[in-house]
Amino acid sequence: MITLIIGKDGQLGSELMNIIDDAIGTSRREKSDLHLDLRNTNSIEDTIMKVSPDVIVNAAAITDVDYCETHADEAYGVNSIAVKHIARAASVVGSYLIHISTDYVFDGSKGNYSESDIPNPINYYGLSKLMGEAFALSYDDSLVIRTSGVYGVKTNFPLYVAKTLRSGGTVTCIDSYYSPIHVRQLAFAIREIISRRLYGIIHVSGPRISRFDFATRIKERLGIDRGRIIMEGERKTLLAKRPYDSSLNNERAKRIIKYQFEDIDAGIEMLREKYEVI
Repeated sequence: MITLIIGKDGQLGSELMNIIDDAIGTSRREKSDLHLDLRNTNSIEDTIMKVSPDVIVNAAAITDVDYCETHADEAYGVNSIAVKHIARAASVVGSYLIHISTDYVFDGSKGNYSESDIPNPINYYGLSKLMGEAFALSYDDSLVIRTSGVYGVKTNFPLYVAKTLRSGGTVTCIDSYYSPIHVRQLAFAIREIISRRLYGIIHVSGPRISRFDFATRIKERLGIDRGRIIMEGERKTLLAKRPYDSSLNNERAKRIIKYQFEDIDAGIEMLREKYEVI
C-alpha cells in the first residue's frame, strides 16, 4: 500500500515518513525526488495521478497565523484551494484522503470543542483551514483530523520556552488554553487511523492546558533555574486575533482508535529523552 505524504519536510510529515511503510513524500525543494509546490495547482493533480497512492495525508499548510493575516491570497491558495485539487485527484485515482486541520477553526469562546461543535474562526488562518476542510470533505472517501499545538524536534513552543529560559530570557505567554500534542503521538494515531479507515472529522489532541502552565511545567521538568515566565492578556505585537480557549475534546479518538494519549509531562520527557534536544 502506497501512502503519499504531502509535506514530508514538515514536523508531522517527517515523522510520518519515519513510521509508515511504503510512504512517499512530496517536498517544496526543487531538487527533491518528488517536488510539489501547493501554490502551483496544476502540479498537484499531475503529481497525485503519477503516484496513484492508496492513501494521501495532506500535512502541508501555511501555519504562521500572522503571516496568513497579511498574505490572505497565499493562505487561501495553499490552505484551501490546494485541498480542492488534492481531493479532486484523490477521487480520480481512488485514494483515501486524510487532511490535517487545526483547533483554530473555533473562536475559543468555550473550549473543549467536539467534532459536532460549529466552527467560527476569528483569524484568516482559521478561516482558510476551515475552507480546506470543506473541500476535503466534499470527497466521500476522506477524513479531517483537527489537532492542536503540535510540538516535537522542530521550532515550536516547548523548544522556544526551553531555549529562552536557559539563556536567562523572559518567556511571555498569552493568556489562552489549547491541547498540545507531541508530533510522534499524532503520527502514531494517524497510522492507526489509516488502518481503520475512518471518515468525517476526528479530533486528535493532547490534554487541555494554558500556555503559561505548559511553560511552567517545561521549566520544572527540565530543572531550569534561569529566566522567568510572564503572562499577558493579549500581545499587542500580534497581527491576528487568537482564540482564548481552542482546546479540543479527543474522547471520540480515544474511543474509536483506542490510542493512549500521553500527558503533558510524558510529552516533555519524549523531547528530552528520545530526541535530546532540550
